[in-house]
Amino acid sequence: MTGAVEVDAYLTALPPDQRAALTDLRQRLARLLPGHVECLSYAMPGFREPGAKGKMVAGYAAFARHLGLYPHSGSIIPALAAECMGFKTSKSGVHFTPDQPIPDALLERIVRARQAELAAGNGRKR
Repeated sequence: MTGAVEVDAYLTALPPDQRAALTDLRQRLARLLPGHVECLSYAMPGFREPGAKGKMVAGYAAFARHLGLYPHSGSIIPALAAECMGFKTSKSGVHFTPDQPIPDALLERIVRARQAELAAGNGRKR
């Protein structure tokens, strides 16, 4: 199964409101990450850098009471804590609901911060 097919199957299994919210997030991430590879990592859909050893840039998932965006880094969300006000956060992600999606500007800041981290060599196994 290819990454996109696996992601389609993941989304199809969700309740309609979660499916719609994560499909929208998927499309917004795809626009921010052209050329990146769609995949499942840690049982969640996401996008990784191009290439055989591309690192994860961002993943997302559905849970019983919330949805989450995960930049696969323990430093991105704490660094953007002030911008994440209004959302529940953890060290690794931002929680949101279908009724309160992550705004485009915040999504872009998270993605660009993760890309900068990867470009600097942080978050890579050597």
